[in-house]
Amino acid sequence: MTSPLSFTIDKRLPGTLGRAGVIHTPHGDIETPSFVVVGTKATVKSLKPEDLRAYVGNDSVLANTYHLYLQPGHEIVKAAGGLHAYMHWDGPLWTDSGGFQVFSLGAAFGKGVTKFAQGEVSEDADVRPTVYNKEIAEAHGKLCVIDEEGVTFTSHHDGSLHRFTAERSIEIQHALGADIIFVFDECTSPSADYAYQKEALERTHRWAKRSILAHKRNYEALKKQGLYGIVQGGRFLDLRQESAREMASMDFDGFGIGGSFSKEDLGESLRVVNEILPEEKPRHLLGIGEPEDIFAGVEQGCDTFDCVAATRTARNGTLYTHTGKIHIRNAEYITDFTPLDPDCDCYVCKNYTRSYISHLVRAGEILGGHLASIHNLHFITQLVKKVRASILDGSYHSFKEEFLRNYLKK
Repeated sequence: MTSPLSFTIDKRLPGTLGRAGVIHTPHGDIETPSFVVVGTKATVKSLKPEDLRAYVGNDSVLANTYHLYLQPGHEIVKAAGGLHAYMHWDGPLWTDSGGFQVFSLGAAFGKGVTKFAQGEVSEDADVRPTVYNKEIAEAHGKLCVIDEEGVTFTSHHDGSLHRFTAERSIEIQHALGADIIFVFDECTSPSADYAYQKEALERTHRWAKRSILAHKRNYEALKKQGLYGIVQGGRFLDLRQESAREMASMDFDGFGIGGSFSKEDLGESLRVVNEILPEEKPRHLLGIGEPEDIFAGVEQGCDTFDCVAATRTARNGTLYTHTGKIHIRNAEYITDFTPLDPDCDCYVCKNYTRSYISHLVRAGEILGGHLASIHNLHFITQLVKKVRASILDGSYHSFKEEFLRNYLKK
């Protein structure tokens, strides 16, 4: 049967694994490299879909299987006509498998472990601050338990027990109806030793095979949804290579690269994986998408990226500019009547000053988070679009050098 997804490569970046291409989905094209905006609970916090179209200009949105399963429930989303209808988004949609959230509730719980091994921004920082309840923890012990068949976990809403298996994750994602879905995987802590990383990796591979079978048993979903495998292996390059070879041997429409990294070894970890994964299929870097990380990911063959950092930090008053991040709560911005970023052409920078946004954020006004989120999402989305354009016109290296020279100079 023909896959509902296809991928074309328009141009390669000489001397690297990078490329510019297009992922074709049932709900439209994703021009790559591309930043996928995270809408965890079928919403990008404080933004309407119309805001994404008018002010951000992103191609696609990623929602979270774990959160939507717990609230409102995948059956309700299915009854509403699927995620596209439910959230009023007519472009391409992704759903992750819930694996990272299970990781957050298990080995990483309470340790502040993130997608990077040295304490940088997590993929979904909204889980941990609301999860912990002393009574629930005392009643159930660890908030999730992993076994060969799947994961038993405790809801952070009410303490009820739930069960995810590879088959159940696929079933839920079928009900949600996104264009691109992921296999259920175990995302390990970067602090896990080699023996456990290997054990978890082999379990993830077995779950991947079960995910494929579960997907192929649903003929209607098979016609409308593409399935991505996920490469794991932690910080061990040989395990990442083993995982890439195993995933490449399976019948996937594309691949996610998951797990935790350090900033220093991100590029090498991606290189050894993407040299193995089939070139004709798209690759998604899960949960990593800060401006400086995009360039490393692109050069090592990643096509799409997602990260909650843009909106999470925006709501806390940290904003991207072409000369680096600024913390808009700082006293220096209270009387700064210049645009948020003079080199940015977004709606916010054209119409509002640093002083006004500082006032909104300091006052806890909802509009502050709204405008800051628009700006940060526009900034990172358009940056990746410019990376794509620079690959196509041959100016990538000079564009990268100029951008990073200005962005990192602080």
